[in-house]
Amino acid sequence: MFQVLTVIFNCQIKTLAYPKAALFAFCVALVSYNILAVVLAALRSVYGSEKVEQEVSCYYLADEIRGTYRGMMIAIPPCEWKVFEQMSLMELTQVLLDLAGRVNLRAFLRHPRAEKKTNFRLKRQRPAQRPHVSTAKILAQTKAKKLTP
Repeated sequence: MFQVLTVIFNCQIKTLAYPKAALFAFCVALVSYNILAVVLAALRSVYGSEKVEQEVSCYYLADEIRGTYRGMMIAIPPCEWKVFEQMSLMELTQVLLDLAGRVNLRAFLRHPRAEKKTNFRLKRQRPAQRPHVSTAKILAQTKAKKLTP
């Protein structure tokens, strides 16, 4: 949970030196995590726990919630949200399950990291005509020539 809070919701802001501001940022991240947990629970109940845990990316889901929220707050007036405020727990559960059934899981697929490729570095081929000479050697030789009469 703490990794999700830190990585996805940025609950630890390095430049936030004020303790009250840091605590506020952490609390906002906790509320955001609760929203994500409700969405994931609805998806698990519709698509199955194993499928959601293995295939759905929390990062992409949180990013979608963040982007969609901005648009909804512009397009839908606050009075339209009162319907959800007045619903019972069972009614809200049914609405969430209905909405979860409409989600295209392919849009939120995880992209697991592939195994690292081992780099086989080839030794640099030096031309025989121009072998490498270090700058320090050249400077030392020049200095030695200047000191000897």
